[in-house]
Amino acid sequence: MIEYIKGELTELTPALAVVEAAGVGYALNISLNTYGAIQGKKEVKLYVHEALTTGGRDDSFTLYGFYNKQERALYQQLITVSGVGANTARMILSSLTPGELCNVIANGDERMLKGVKGIGLKTAQRIIVDLKDKILSLGIAEELHVSSNPAATMINNGVKDEAVAALTMLGFSPAPTAKVVVQILTEQPDLPVEKVVKAALGRIK
Repeated sequence: MIEYIKGELTELTPALAVVEAAGVGYALNISLNTYGAIQGKKEVKLYVHEALTTGGRDDSFTLYGFYNKQERALYQQLITVSGVGANTARMILSSLTPGELCNVIANGDERMLKGVKGIGLKTAQRIIVDLKDKILSLGIAEELHVSSNPAATMINNGVKDEAVAALTMLGFSPAPTAKVVVQILTEQPDLPVEKVVKAALGRIK
């Protein structure tokens, strides 16, 4: 079992980080919160969740990386909820910070959870019912903060392309996604990539 990977950050998009450790490049799926926390860093340490999918024509082994143990613990709790898969859990942690998610669950705020793409009322209610006591008992219900890097980003096609690529990796169709991203950048041209993606998550139909 891999607890964490520490090494040089060689590639980074809002949905994927490649960390080189001992000559091996590890590709880790990440949330927008983790992206914001490690953006601009040369050396990183990401806590790992390993997912092995069996059956079908090919087995797959996927690594998920998290900036701290608390975000990983939240992810691991989310995927225990019926109806919440790996991509949905990552979507939730890309739409809400760990602290916000804990507050939403603790306060039973169904409306905020329903605001996350792919989360309906029943799933939102199930997340709250299933996890409210667990996050308290695990000690991850405290206010959590993952620092972001508000580095100035020149708004250009690179920002648009990176945002569209990240959203496509999260499962959205490129064409309507590009339209929404362009709209957001038109309204707020100074937004960095991770905030463009986060804003798009609330608008894509």
